[in-house]
Parts: sequence; structure tokens; C-alpha cells
Amino acid sequence: MIEQHPLQVELVERIDWLVRLRWIAVAGTLVGIMVASAMEPGLPVGPLLAITAAIAGYNVVFLLYARRLNLRRGTGIRRRQSPVFAQVQIALDLIALIALLHFAGGVENPLAIFLVFHVIIASILLTRTASFLVALFAASLYAAMVLGEYAGVLPHHHLPHLAGAGLYLQGVYVAANVFAMTVTLLLAGAMASSITTRLRERTQDLLQASQTCEIHSSGLTEANDKLRELDEARTRFIVTVTHELRAPVGTIISALDLVLGGYAAPEKQRKVLSRAQARAQELLDLIRDLLELSKARQIEGTQQAQPVQLAQVLENVVELMRVEAENKGLFFSVDVEMGISPVLADPDQMKAVWTNLISNAIKYTERGGVTVSLSQTADRVVGAVQDTGMGIAADDLPKLFEEFYRTGPAKAAVQRGTGMGLAIVKRIVESYGGQVWAESEVGKGSKFSFALPPTTARPDAAAPAAGEQDVNQPA
Repeated sequence: MIEQHPLQVELVERIDWLVRLRWIAVAGTLVGIMVASAMEPGLPVGPLLAITAAIAGYNVVFLLYARRLNLRRGTGIRRRQSPVFAQVQIALDLIALIALLHFAGGVENPLAIFLVFHVIIASILLTRTASFLVALFAASLYAAMVLGEYAGVLPHHHLPHLAGAGLYLQGVYVAANVFAMTVTLLLAGAMASSITTRLRERTQDLLQASQTCEIHSSGLTEANDKLRELDEARTRFIVTVTHELRAPVGTIISALDLVLGGYAAPEKQRKVLSRAQARAQELLDLIRDLLELSKARQIEGTQQAQPVQLAQVLENVVELMRVEAENKGLFFSVDVEMGISPVLADPDQMKAVWTNLISNAIKYTERGGVTVSLSQTADRVVGAVQDTGMGIAADDLPKLFEEFYRTGPAKAAVQRGTGMGLAIVKRIVESYGGQVWAESEVGKGSKFSFALPPTTARPDAAAPAAGEQDVNQPA
């Protein structure tokens, strides 16, 4: 569909208005002929009725053509043909009006003032140039009629009740009448066109202001929706955090009440206090993760970024993680490519990324081991942690990076955990323009990977590995 200018739309709608107005003019002309014929016995009623019938006839044609244009609403054809259609209608109306004036007294008929109305209508509907041409055309037709009767080229139909006999033969009167009519038509066209042009400009300004307001309103609506979403997310986060904090705090209070109230036997007090200590440690872990998540949320792009060698950060983390893996009897291997470009990030947060991924892998792996790798492709530095643990079901993969989310098997295997580690990893990596994703199969282990844009590209880097997927998508 072709978009139309609002003023062109107005012209298109006025086409139907012109057709309806012409029916009123036909009815008024018939009434005028009847009244005038009663007052002027010599009035040539036949030619006047014939002209009126001709007006009605071509108006029927205009009506049918207008309906045809309406069927093409929204097309370029209707938009292009409407101005020409309006000009043709106005031109034929002027010719018909001049013919009616000729058979109804010519220069003697005061109803010649109706020519001004046609010029004003043209100025309203058409461009300034087109309205000027219409005014000039109307003045030329009127001058041709009056001068034709004066020169005897056209027969004059005298109406005794309108003017004295021979008035149309008085040269000074004829010249003054033609001059006055020409000036009146041109001035009327100029004034109406000037006013219409200013109104159109004001209308255009209002339309542009309205569109600007709509754009701003749309922007405010979007901002309001985002604020509502943020508020809902904040509320959900607070509710979730409150729920997660309530359980360990409740356990600690209950244990302390048992001991302090003397309800626990001396031989059981140590066990009760150990349980409280474990829950307190869980609470500390949760608080630590919440603080880490809060720090990750405060990152805005590269605000805290600096060139960081991920290999160097990994080396510092590996020393601690290797001991943890060996204590569980797991093998632990690290594979780092040479010459990897640095990435723009915060060193401490990159340490948190490696620590969370590796510690999770060790935590949920009972046999086999953990392999950590770092490589670079043409457009990104890729870190990966692969384990031989329990694996993750396909239904759980899309939810892994949500806050507080832990799978059922993970809870059963390791009771202690906050479900915040992967959410922190996702938040940190994405804040620096990276991606994080997971690949896993139940019983066959898991592989967690993240990618960050390097500060410098490696022309000799291999193409991205096949089968890698975006965040939260199962392999």
C-alpha cells in the first residue's frame, strides 16, 4: 500500500464532495429557471434546461468514476488521478456556468458572481498554480462571452427585468465589467490560495507535531513497560532471596533454641551445632554470591574493563581447583593455546567466571575428571570447562543460567549450593559483549563454554568449532 500525503487524502475525499455539491447546483438551477421563466416570458428555457441536463449527465459520469477511484483506495492511481479529476470537473462547471449566463442575459446577469465561488473552490482543492490557472480560465471564458455578444459573434438574450436594452453594446460598460470581473477572479483566487496555503502549512505542522507526540508517547510506553518489567523482576528477586535466606536462618535459630533451651541432650548438642554451622556456611555462601551478582549487575559495558589475559587468570585459579579435584580422586587437565589475545574485562570478575565453572564441574563429578581449555578463533576467545559428571537433562538446559536454579539431580547429589554461580557467569560474560552456553547429556557429562571478543584478531585462527550453541540452548 502506498502512503498518501494528508493533504492529498483531503483532496481525494473532496472529490465526492464536489459530486454531491453539483447535484445541489442542478436542483437549484432548475428552481431558478422555473422562477425566472415566470418573471421573464422571453427567457430561452429550452437551452437552459439542456445545459442543466448536460450538467446532470456529466455528473453521473463523474459519480461513476469517483466510485471507481474509491475502489482503488490506498493505491497510487487514485492519488495521481484525483487532482486531474478535480481540475476537469471545475473546468466543465465553469463552461456550463458561462453557457447558463449567456442564455440568461450575459453581461446583464448579476449571477456571474458565482464564478468567484468556483475560483475559491479551486483554490481550496488545488495548488496555487492550478488555482491561478482556473481563475484565468474563468476570466477568459467570461470575457469571451461578453465580448462575443458585444461584437455580434454570439446572440444576446435580453432580459428586460434585469437591465435596460442595449447595455451589452455599451463599450465602456462592457470593458469595465470585464476588467472588474477579471480582477475580482484573480484577486479572489490569490487570496483564497494564500489563505489555503497557510492553513495547509499549519495543518502540516500540526500533523508533524502529532507524529512527534506519538513517537514520544510510544517511547514513553516502551520505557514504562521496561520499568514495569524491571519492577516485576526486582519483586521476584526479592521474594526468591527472602525464601532462600529464610530456610538456613530458620534452621540456625531452631538449633540454637534446642541447645540454649536445654532440649538437646549433651551428647546431641555437637550434632545440632554442626548442623547450624553448616547452614550458617550455606548462608554465607548465598550472601557472597548475592554480592557477586550485585557487582556483576552494576557493570555497564566496558566501564571497568581493561586488557586481561584469560590464560593468566586461569593459571591463578587452577592452582586452587587442582587440589580440590585431586582430593576427590579426579584427573584435572588444562589445555591453553599459545598467543591468545587479551580481552577487555575486569580481572576479578574473570576469576569469578573460571572459579564458578570449574568448581561446579568438580562438585558434580564423581568419576573421571575435569578438562579446562582456552582457545581463540577469528573473532572470539573461547574458554570451556568439560566434566565427566552426571550430565544435565535437555529440559533443564534452558534454565541453567537463571538465578537460584538447581536441577533435581544436582540437589540430590550435592545438598549445599545456592544456584547463583551460573547466573553470575552469564551476567559477567554478557556485560562485556560475550556469550555463554552449555552442552550436556545425562550420564555423559557436561561442557560449559563462554566466549569474549578479543582486543586483537588472529588471522591464522581456526574457524569456530561446529556444534557450539548460544546461551541456554541444548546441544
